Amino acid sequence: MSSLAAGGSSVSVLSSKVTTELGIPAPSLEGKQDSNLERKETEQGRCVPGWICETAVATVSAARGGDKTDTLQEQMDYPQNEKCMNVSSRTLLSQAENFPTDISLKLTMVRRKSGRPDPRLQRQLRGQLRLLENDSREVTAVFSELSARLLSIHSDQDLIVVTFKTFEEIWKFLTYHSLGFVNHCMENLFLDQSFWLYSQEEEETGIEVCINEKSLNLMYRSLLVQEGAFFVLCPDNLVRKITATDCEINTYFEAGAFTADVAGGSVDGDMTMPSNVPLEPLIPFHQWFLKVYSDPIDVAYKTESKSIRQVATGSCLAVMNYDSAVPEEISFQEGDEIEILGYLIECMEWFVGRHLFTGHVGFVKTSHVKLDLPGNKAADLDFLKAEELSFFPQEKNVEEVVHLLKQTSITDVCSVYRIDQLEEQEFQKTRECEIPCPHSNMATTSKKNGKIEEFVEKFKKLEVTQAEGPATERKESASSSHTEIFPSPEGPCFYIYQDDGQESDVFESLLLFLNNKEYESDFKNLYDFSYTFINSMFYGFSEEDELLSFFSVARELAKKAGMSWALARLCFLLGRLSVKKVKFSQARVYFEEALGAVTGGFTDLYFVIALYTNLTVIYLTQKNKEKCSHVFDKATSLLMGIPNHICSADLESDILKHALKRTILSQNKHAEARACFLLAKHYTARKQHEEALPFLERLQLLFNDLGLQNNLSKNCYFNLAESYNEKCLPHIVLSCIKVSSSQNSSTLMDSLKRIDLVIKNAPKLYGLRKLRQILPSQIAPYLTQALSSAFTNEQQGLCSTIYLSLAKLYSHHKQYGKAIIYMMKALDSDTSAKPEETINYLVSLAWLYILYRQYDVAATILNAVVDSSGSNPQQLGVAYNMLAIALKRTNNTKKAVESCYKALRLSEEANMTHNQAISLANFGMLCLHAAAGKLAEHYYIKAVKLFAKLPSMDCGQEFIQTLLQLGRYYVNRTQREKGRFYYEWAFLVAMEISHLESQLQAIKLLCQFYSTVVPNEAQCVIYNEYQLSLARKMSNKVLEGQILETISQLYLSLGTERAYRSALEYTKRSLGIFIDLQKKEREAYAWLRAGKIYYILRQNELVDLYIQVAQDAALCTGDPNLAMELFEAAGDIFFNGNQLNERIAYHRLAAIHHHLGHCELAEHFYLKALSLCSSPLEFEEETLYYVKVYLNLGDIIFYDLKDPFDAAGYYQLALAAAMDLGNKKAQLKIYTRLAIIYHNFLVDREMSLFFYQKARTFATELNVRRINLAPDQCYKSL
Repeated sequence: MSSLAAGGSSVSVLSSKVTTELGIPAPSLEGKQDSNLERKETEQGRCVPGWICETAVATVSAARGGDKTDTLQEQMDYPQNEKCMNVSSRTLLSQAENFPTDISLKLTMVRRKSGRPDPRLQRQLRGQLRLLENDSREVTAVFSELSARLLSIHSDQDLIVVTFKTFEEIWKFLTYHSLGFVNHCMENLFLDQSFWLYSQEEEETGIEVCINEKSLNLMYRSLLVQEGAFFVLCPDNLVRKITATDCEINTYFEAGAFTADVAGGSVDGDMTMPSNVPLEPLIPFHQWFLKVYSDPIDVAYKTESKSIRQVATGSCLAVMNYDSAVPEEISFQEGDEIEILGYLIECMEWFVGRHLFTGHVGFVKTSHVKLDLPGNKAADLDFLKAEELSFFPQEKNVEEVVHLLKQTSITDVCSVYRIDQLEEQEFQKTRECEIPCPHSNMATTSKKNGKIEEFVEKFKKLEVTQAEGPATERKESASSSHTEIFPSPEGPCFYIYQDDGQESDVFESLLLFLNNKEYESDFKNLYDFSYTFINSMFYGFSEEDELLSFFSVARELAKKAGMSWALARLCFLLGRLSVKKVKFSQARVYFEEALGAVTGGFTDLYFVIALYTNLTVIYLTQKNKEKCSHVFDKATSLLMGIPNHICSADLESDILKHALKRTILSQNKHAEARACFLLAKHYTARKQHEEALPFLERLQLLFNDLGLQNNLSKNCYFNLAESYNEKCLPHIVLSCIKVSSSQNSSTLMDSLKRIDLVIKNAPKLYGLRKLRQILPSQIAPYLTQALSSAFTNEQQGLCSTIYLSLAKLYSHHKQYGKAIIYMMKALDSDTSAKPEETINYLVSLAWLYILYRQYDVAATILNAVVDSSGSNPQQLGVAYNMLAIALKRTNNTKKAVESCYKALRLSEEANMTHNQAISLANFGMLCLHAAAGKLAEHYYIKAVKLFAKLPSMDCGQEFIQTLLQLGRYYVNRTQREKGRFYYEWAFLVAMEISHLESQLQAIKLLCQFYSTVVPNEAQCVIYNEYQLSLARKMSNKVLEGQILETISQLYLSLGTERAYRSALEYTKRSLGIFIDLQKKEREAYAWLRAGKIYYILRQNELVDLYIQVAQDAALCTGDPNLAMELFEAAGDIFFNGNQLNERIAYHRLAAIHHHLGHCELAEHFYLKALSLCSSPLEFEEETLYYVKVYLNLGDIIFYDLKDPFDAAGYYQLALAAAMDLGNKKAQLKIYTRLAIIYHNFLVDREMSLFFYQKARTFATELNVRRINLAPDQCYKSL
C-alpha cells in the first residue's frame, strides 16, 4: 500500500530491481548519472590528471628532438585538452598498489580546423556507443587489432574502458596511439558509411580520442614490473637493466618515477649505480629490442655518460697522429683534413674517409677526428640518399588501381534493361530526404537543364565529326607506341663451356669485366643476396657445380695474370656459392682471400661492403669471436655509413641490430632512424613483413619526432600500410593511409595507392555485419584528392573514371543529386570520348535522373539518344526501355507503351533473353498502370517463364521484382494462393543469390500476407523470426526492435502460458533495443506490455514495478497525450482484475490527472480508488493509505480548487484515519491545516483555537518549535 501513496518511488531502487529482472539497464536520468560519476571521482581523489588527446596527424615538434631524453614521458608528451580534464581512469583504491587496472578512452566528435566539439554529431556518436554497449563484438574485434582488451562501454559518459595484460599489448597500443591510428579506427567503427560522403562538403569532422596520460604511463610501468627485468635511463645518462621485485621497487603515484636500490651495471654489466636514485624506464620499443637482441659475439661497447648524437657529411680534422698497421686503414697527422665518404655517425667506431693530401681512402676511427670545420655539414635531416628511397613502394601498381577503378565504376546500366521496381513506402522515404521539392531549387534545376541541353548539342556535333574518329585512333595508337616501356638492354653474358678455341676468349672477357676497379651497375647482380647472377649473367651449364668449376679455373687464371680485382670478385663469387651449399669453412677461405686481394682498395665501395658483410656473417655463423672482433665494427660502420649499399647476406640483420643497439645506448635518434630504415629495408626485401614491422613503426615515430614530415615520411606510411595489409589488420591499414593523407600535399599516384588499399581492406571491416559494400565510401576523400592533383593530357581519361566512381558511390548511397553532378563532370571532362562512350554516359545520367524523380530531364536525354544515328541496337534498346519508365511515371502511358514495345523488339532481334524478360515485366507494369489487369497478368507470366530459363545469379534481382509484382497482383485480385506462391518463389530466389535486401522485401510481403490477407499466427511468427535474422545481418537496430515487438504481440495472441513466456522474452529484448535507441515512447509501451504479460502470468509482485517504470518513461517525453494513453492502457490491464489492481489503476489515473492540472477528474478517481478499499479496514497499511489519499484530496481542493470548506471535510476524514493509526506527524500536519482554514477562511475562532491547541500539543511532543497560521505560507493567492 505504501507504493500507492508515494508520488514516485526511488529511481535508483527501481533501476536495481529492473536490472536484476531483465538483465538490461533500467532508465535513469542523465544528470544523476553525471553526478554519480563526479562523486566517484571525488572519492577516488584522482580527477585531475591530464589526458592525451590524439589528433589526426600524430606529429611531435622537431624542437624537442635536440636535447631531451627519449623516454616514455617524452614519447607521450602530447598537448592536453580541456575537454578531457574532468574524467579520470579508474585505479585501485588500495594505497599499497597504485597501478591502474584499466584505461578509459573518451570519445569526442570535433571539427578538425577549430578543434571544437560538435554537439549534434556527439549525440549520434553516443547513440552508436549505446547500441554497441550490449553487443560489443565489433568493438572487441577492433580493440583486438589495437592490441587492447575491451572491458566495458559507458555510452552515457562517452567512455570505452580497456586493459592490457602483457608488455607487448601496451607496447603495440602505445605505438598505434602515437602514430595517430586510434581515433581513425574509432571513426571506422562508430561512424556510418555516409559520414565519409558528407565530410567532403562540410568542415571536416572526426573522433578525437583522449587517454589519461598518467594512468597509461603507470600501467606501462606496472607491466614492466610484471615482466621482472627491464631497462631504465639513469640520471647519469646511462641505460641499465634492473630486476624488479616487490622489495626492490617502490612506485610513487605522485612522482610517477621508479626508485630502486639496485647493485648492478649498465646494459653490459660493467658499471655500478648509486642506490636510491630515480629511474626512468625506456620507451617500449627500446625495452623490446634490448630484451630480444643479444650481441652475437659479446662485442664490448663502452657507454658514455654524454649523448653521442652527431651525424655528419663533408670533412673533418684529425685530432691526433695515427700510423696505420693494416692496409684498409689510412694514416694521418694531427690537423690533417679528411673527407667523409658517406656519413660520419659519431656513435659508430669507424667511418670511411679520404685523406685530402695523399688521396688514400680507408677506415678512420671516429674518436680520432673532430667536426668543427666550416665545410662540415650536419646530416641530421638528410640521412637517406635519394637512391635509397627505391625501398619504398613505387608506382608499379598504378595500372592495377586504374583498372580496378574502371571495373568498379562500370555498371550494367548501359547493357541490361532496368526494371520498373515495386515501390514501397519505406524505400520511398529513404529517397524523399534527397528528392527536391517541385517548387524549390528552381534556379539549380534550370541550370542543370541548361547543362543537359549543352551536352545534347555537343553530342549531336560529335556525331557529325564521327568521320574523324579513325584518324584520332591512329594518333592515339602512335602516341601510345611512344609510351611503351622497352626492356633495358641486357648486361654481359658468359657462356661457360664452348669449344676449346672459344674457351680462352670467354675467360679473357670475363676477367676483363671483373677486373674493373670502379663499381659498374652490372656488378649489382654479383653482390645481390638473391644470387641473380647465376641465371642472368652465366648460361650453358646444367648444375651449379659446373659453374663452381668454371669460377675456380677463372680464379687460377686471374692469379697468374695478376688481376687483383678480378681475383677478389671471383673469390667472392666462389665464397657465395659455398655459402649456398652450406660449406662455411670453404666460404671463409674464399672471402679472406678476396679481402687480401684488394689490399685495402676502396674504389668499389659496394664490393667492400658486400665482402665485409659476408665475411662477418661467416664468422658469426662459425662463432669465431677472435676473427669477428677485427671486422665486426668495420662492417657495422660500412652498412650504416655508406648509403644505398647492396644487401648481400641473409644474416646482415645481426650486424644492423648491433648498430641499432649502439644508437639506442648513445641516444642518437638520427642514427637510430637510419638503423631502423636499414633493418626494415632488409626484411622487406625478403618479404619478411612481420619482422620488418617494428622497425618501420619506430622509423615513422622518429620521423614524426624529428619533424621530418616530408615525402620520406609519407612513403614510410605507405610501407606500413602494406605491412598491416599483409597481417590482415584492416582498421589499422585505413587509419594509416588516413594519417598519411593529412600530412602534406599528395600526388595523383599517392591517392591511387590509398584507393587501392581502401578497396582491399574496407570490405573486411564488415565481416561481423555480413554486409559487404561493392564500393566502400572510405575511398571518397581519396578520389576527391586525386581530382585535385595535376593531370597530364594522358591522364584525362583517368579523371573521368574518378568522376564515374564518385557518381556510382553516391548513387549506391541514394544521394542521387550529388551522383548526377559527378556524372555530368565525367561527361564534361572526357573530351576524347567516342560517340559510343558518350551515349553510355548519357544513358547512365538519364537513369540517375529517373532515380532522382526528374523524369522530364531524363526523357530529354533519352530522346536525344534514340534519335542518334550512332547508337547501336543494344544502346537503343536500353534507352527505349528507360524512356518507357520515365514516360510511365509522368502518366504518358501511350508513348510509354510505344517505347516499351520498341525495346522489346530490339531485345528479341538481338536474342537477349534477359532484356526481353525485363521488357515483358515492364509491359506488365504498364498494363497495370492502365488498369488492364488480364493483359498485365499475361506479360508477367511470359516474363517469369523467360527468367526461369536463366541462371538466377545473372538475373536474380529483376526476377525477384517480377515475382513480387505478380504476387501482389494476385493478392489484390483475391487469388490468395497464387499470390502466396509467387511471394515464396521470390523469397527462395533471393535466398539462392544471397541478396539480403530482396529477401527482406519478400519476407515483409509474406508477413503482411499471413497477418492481414490470410491470418495465420504460426506462419507469421516463422517469417518474422527470419526477418529478425535479416535485420541483425544488416545491423538495422530500428527494424530489429520493431520485429521483436511484432513477434511479442503474435505470441501474446496465441493465448497459452508457453506463448506468454515467449512473448515476455521478445518484449524484454525489444525493450533493451528501445532503451539503446532512446525511443522513449516505444520504451514506455514495452514496459507496459511486459507488465501486462506478468499480470497474465499472475506474477503480481512485478506488475506494479513495470507499470511504474512505464509511467516514468512516458513522463520523460513531456507529451501529456502519451501519458494519458499509457495510463488508460494501464487501467485496461486491471479493469477485469480484483479490487486491489483496479484500485491501483484508479489511483494512477488520479495522479496523472493531478499532474496535468485536471483537478476535478483527479478528485473523482481518488474517490473511486477509496471506494474499492475493504471495509472495515483490516491492516495499518490500508489506514495509512486513507490518510495519504484524503490528505491529497484536501490539498487539491484547498490549494488548486480554492474551496476551504470542502477541503476541511477531507482533512477531517484524514484526521480520523490518522488518529486511528496513531500517527503523530500526520496529526500535527492535519491539525495545522485545519487551524489555518478555520482561522483565516471559515472564521470560526472556537474551532480554530481547538485545532491550534491540538497542533501545539503534538508540536511539543515532536520538538517542533513554531506553528505559523499565516495563510500566505500555505495558501496560493487567487
